[in-house]
Amino acid sequence: MVERKIFSIPLVMLLVMSLVAIGCPRPVEPIKIGVIGPMEFIQGRHHWYGAVLAKEEINAGGGIWVGADRRPIRLVKADSNELLSVRDAVAAMEELIAVQGVDFVVGGYEIVAALAMQTVAMNHRTIWLGSGVAVSEMCRRVGRDYERYKYWFRVGPPNSLHLGLANALMLEMVGNEIRELGIETPRVAIVAEEAAWVDHFWILDYFPPLIPPDIELLGIWRVAPDAKDVSCVLMEIREGGAHIIHLFAKGPVGITFSKQWNKLQIPATLLGINLEAMKRGFWEATEGRGEYTMFWHTIGRVEMTPKTIPFHDKFVERFGEYPFITAVTYDAIYLLKQAIEEAGTLDPDPVVAQLYKIDYQGAFGRIVFTERDFYQAGYALPHCLKWGPGYATMLGLQWQDGKPRAVWPWEWEGVTHEGTLEYRLPPWVIEYWRE
Repeated sequence: MVERKIFSIPLVMLLVMSLVAIGCPRPVEPIKIGVIGPMEFIQGRHHWYGAVLAKEEINAGGGIWVGADRRPIRLVKADSNELLSVRDAVAAMEELIAVQGVDFVVGGYEIVAALAMQTVAMNHRTIWLGSGVAVSEMCRRVGRDYERYKYWFRVGPPNSLHLGLANALMLEMVGNEIRELGIETPRVAIVAEEAAWVDHFWILDYFPPLIPPDIELLGIWRVAPDAKDVSCVLMEIREGGAHIIHLFAKGPVGITFSKQWNKLQIPATLLGINLEAMKRGFWEATEGRGEYTMFWHTIGRVEMTPKTIPFHDKFVERFGEYPFITAVTYDAIYLLKQAIEEAGTLDPDPVVAQLYKIDYQGAFGRIVFTERDFYQAGYALPHCLKWGPGYATMLGLQWQDGKPRAVWPWEWEGVTHEGTLEYRLPPWVIEYWRE
């Protein structure tokens, strides 16, 4: 008689489950990163586009190590509508954290809304990497109440103080070009759109003192953000004998101004803040009259780091647009990856400690955050992006031959990024002042 071995049902089940476990890794929860911005506008779209590229690259490489687990990124989109409603922005941030349950947040753009959203994120102890708003107050809050606001860091752009200094340096470079025409003291006219962000940046009181002492301020003009005709302002500036126009414009007046400036052949070169000039469609919108317009930016097709040009080209190929300043969410998500992996956890306090140690070569430049005791202009400004030679530098771009080309920094304390071209004075400016 053959002896039969009897296995208990529990033992068989245990063996089966063990075999399944060997063949199938246990599921892990994704890391949820909220991307918040005005999604109906370019600012929010590029928040999303930058984050999508980073997510796809990181997930293709296996995700983010959290201790012994490798976890994928899941992005959660939140339309803040912040350009139109602060209330909507606050509600969107609350929804993102309290309902959607995101682990981290990137994005933000409009000043007043961003300050309100910052309070919401800090109430929830949620790390938010600011990716588009420059106002210094967000850093000052960290300095005034560190334990409450320490979960906020500015990835880009540099703060408003540095933005003003960079514009002054670009103005100085252009002023030197004007002197080559035999003009000893160039005159600059400031034109600023009538909008809250201009006043919040203290453009009228804060920027003029930054103007180099060997450049004379002719006057300050204001225009509507959506003005369709600025010819009267341009003719006044011409009559005043300006050699340079420094523009501060976020709205469509940036298109109008460049177009009419070129058409009227105003003998004053044009530079400054012109967000419309950052867009790929600027050339077509100005009917080619955007040529020689110079403007501030945080990225261009120039080698700020080895990652800049590959990211720029990939972005353009994928989305058909030049990356806007808010696409710095790309770098923000890579910063989170590095900080999380070094902390070994998603707990915000250890991640904050690692963010402090970050020294990252991103697509938008070198990213290092200011220390807790960092002071500038009499204010504590921790968790800001370090700015200057060797760190994030920003760029001055100029439309040349139908493309935006980097022209600044040019030998600024030893910094000239590979691929930077020489600045060009408009030929009609040269012809007018050489006579």
